[in-house]
Amino acid sequence: MNSSRVHRVALTLIAGPFLSLVLAAAIVGTTPALAQPKPGAGKAASRQGSRAKPSSVSRPSSVSRPSNRPAARPSNVPAGQSSAGKAGKAKEGLSSKSGDRNSGNRVNVGSGNRNVNIDNSRKTNINVNSRRTTVVVPPRRPYARPPYYYGGRRYYGYHPYHYHPYRPYYYGPHWHPFGFFVATLAVTAVVVSANNQQYHYDQGVFYQQSANGYTVVTAPTGATVTTVPSGTQPVIVNNETTNNYYYGGTYYEKSSDKYTVVDPPAGAVVDNLPEGAKEEKIGDQTYMVYDGTYYQPVQVDGKDKYEVSYVEEEEQK
Repeated sequence: MNSSRVHRVALTLIAGPFLSLVLAAAIVGTTPALAQPKPGAGKAASRQGSRAKPSSVSRPSSVSRPSNRPAARPSNVPAGQSSAGKAGKAKEGLSSKSGDRNSGNRVNVGSGNRNVNIDNSRKTNINVNSRRTTVVVPPRRPYARPPYYYGGRRYYGYHPYHYHPYRPYYYGPHWHPFGFFVATLAVTAVVVSANNQQYHYDQGVFYQQSANGYTVVTAPTGATVTTVPSGTQPVIVNNETTNNYYYGGTYYEKSSDKYTVVDPPAGAVVDNLPEGAKEEKIGDQTYMVYDGTYYQPVQVDGKDKYEVSYVEEEEQK
C-alpha cells in the first residue's frame, strides 16, 4: 500500500468522529432559535386552521333555502323544529278552519234548513208589498176544496180560482187610500181610540195627526165607531151571511149599535177592492194583496169577486 494513501485514511478515521461532534453541537445550538414559535402564534394558527375550509369542499348547488322560509328563526320557535313541521301545522290550522266552515255548510245543507232557505226566497218575493201575511180570522168551517200549495204555503178558498184583472174601485170623493194627506178634516170627523192611540174617523176613513195636517192610515183593529158609510155591504162566508160588514178594505163586526174594526174573516167574499191593492204572482196563480191580506180572484153567480184567502205556513220539521 502507498504511504500517502495510508496517511489519508488515518486522518479520516481520526477526524470523522470529531467533525460529527462539531456538527451535532452546531445543530443543537441553532435548533431552539429556529424552532421556537412566537407567543400566540400557535393559537392563531390553530384557530385559523380550524376555521379554514378545504378549497375542494363546496356546498352542493342543489341545496338551497326555500324562498318562503324566513331568513331568521322566530324567537318562539324551538331550535329543533323544522320548517316542514311549521308548514304542516300551518296547513293543519287552515284545514281546521276550513273544516269548521265546511262542516257548518254541510249542517245547513243536510238539515231541513235547505228547504227553508229555498222557500224563504220565494216568500220574500211574495211579501214585497205586505205588512201582514196571514193575519185573518180563521175559517168557521173546514175547507172542502184542497189548498193551492206554493213556496211553503197553502192558500185556501171555498171557491175555485178564477182570475180577472184588478180594477180599483172608486168609493167617492170622501174616501182616500192610506198614505193620503189632508190639511184639514171635515166637521163630521170624530175622535176614536184604539191600542192607546188616537185617531180621527170620517166616512170609513181613519186619519192620524201628522205635521201640518192628517194622514190616512189603515183601520186600526179594535177601533169602534157608531156609523158606517151607506155603501157598506154585509160579509158572506161560504154562502152564509155573517155579522160582519165590509167597506173600503175595512171589516167591521156589529155589536148592538156599534161597529168594531176586526181582521178580515177567512173565506169572506167581497165585490171589490179599493185603490192600494197590488197583484202578486204566486206560482202560476195571481192574487191580490191589500194591507197584507191575500185575496183570491173568484167568480160567484157569474160576477168577478174576491175571496179572503186563508194562508197557512208549512210546518217546519
